Amino acid sequence: MGDDNLSNFVRVPFRRTQNRGAKRTIRWSAIGAVTGAIAGTALAAIPTLASIFARTVVTPEPSPAEDVRVVAYRPGAGPRGQDLVELGITNQTTVRGRYALVFHSGEGIARIGEIVSFNLKNQTVTRVVEEVYHGDLAAAGRGRWAGFVWPSPAQAGYTYQDVLIPVDDGLAPAWFIPPTRQTPHHETWMITVHGRGSKRNEGLRMMGIAQRMGMPGLLISYRNDGEAPDAPDKRYGLGATEWPDVEAAILYALNNGAKSVVLAGYSMGGAVSLQTVHRSALARYVRGLVLIGPVIDWLDVLRHQARINRLPHPAGKLGRWLIESPWGRTITGLATPVDLSSLDWVTRSHDLKHPVLILHSEDDDFVPIGPSAQLARKNPQLVSLIRFRDARHTREWNVDPDRFESAVLTWLHLLLSTSSERRLSLAGPKTAE
Repeated sequence: MGDDNLSNFVRVPFRRTQNRGAKRTIRWSAIGAVTGAIAGTALAAIPTLASIFARTVVTPEPSPAEDVRVVAYRPGAGPRGQDLVELGITNQTTVRGRYALVFHSGEGIARIGEIVSFNLKNQTVTRVVEEVYHGDLAAAGRGRWAGFVWPSPAQAGYTYQDVLIPVDDGLAPAWFIPPTRQTPHHETWMITVHGRGSKRNEGLRMMGIAQRMGMPGLLISYRNDGEAPDAPDKRYGLGATEWPDVEAAILYALNNGAKSVVLAGYSMGGAVSLQTVHRSALARYVRGLVLIGPVIDWLDVLRHQARINRLPHPAGKLGRWLIESPWGRTITGLATPVDLSSLDWVTRSHDLKHPVLILHSEDDDFVPIGPSAQLARKNPQLVSLIRFRDARHTREWNVDPDRFESAVLTWLHLLLSTSSERRLSLAGPKTAE
């Protein structure tokens, strides 16, 4: 999911639409080809579709698709002299807020801002170009819409250090961002955990909050993200195998002055963070979790993705079985099957021991808000849910940064001022529109 988590690796339609830039959670072009080739023989297609489904879910995608048309770049053409870019209309490019446009296979990056106009005849939207960080946008024909806003801490205006965290099979690069002022919270670090298909710059949207709280920030990489060492099987464990890398980051923080940490997880990074506090021996040092568009229940996400991509129900069910079963390893490539039920925190709500703030959009079309809402209802003592509208997957900050930051700051102030004896009864705002 990602630039941006699951959202980063999908695209497929079982049917053609005018929205060429629409994404799904899994890259489905292979499934679409298979389906078209054997139309009318759905029963025979089920094992093939299930195999592609299962393998795609757990396999990192090295080159995310650049599926947004870049029609024209017009420097200085805006109403206030801003640079403008005309893009193909998708369900991503028409949403208000600030985003990144990645082009030329990741070599080019531009920060895109407000919407200026629409051309419905040409199916394009014109938006302000706030800054071109790398590359020649005028020469770009296609790009990828991403939720991160700054490529690195330097472009976001932060003083930072490149650090290396010892993990299985090597060293994982991370950014350490020190606080700019001394506060009572300087011994609690914020560790950001990016989503599936994303990188550590996803967490830069949380750093304004960390700075205002006086908390050091540690933006980490983890296995199979293209920066940290790969897992031996080069497959995602959907949180079940990635959590030791977050544990290693907690240990790094403790060895470098932290007395506690707050985990901030995006999408699959939320699933990784939840596994960390459940399985790590260092969980007692985690004060709480901030989860943005999190995967609370992988079974729900996979059912949703199968449904919206019109995958036959038996194929979706078989695909999930392949991920969970030792018999599926030759197809998925997983060294160890993934127990999807252990990643269902709605059913396991009683196992949650840490305060959690969830920020999730009603319009998240990759990871539906339903399980987040269910978890908040089932464990209101520990889980607070802030609902957003309009934002796509993990882009709640992009659409409304003021509301996002206000909600997190309020929750963090309450969390960090609450004694350890009272922390298990921390409630905060239950749910908010």
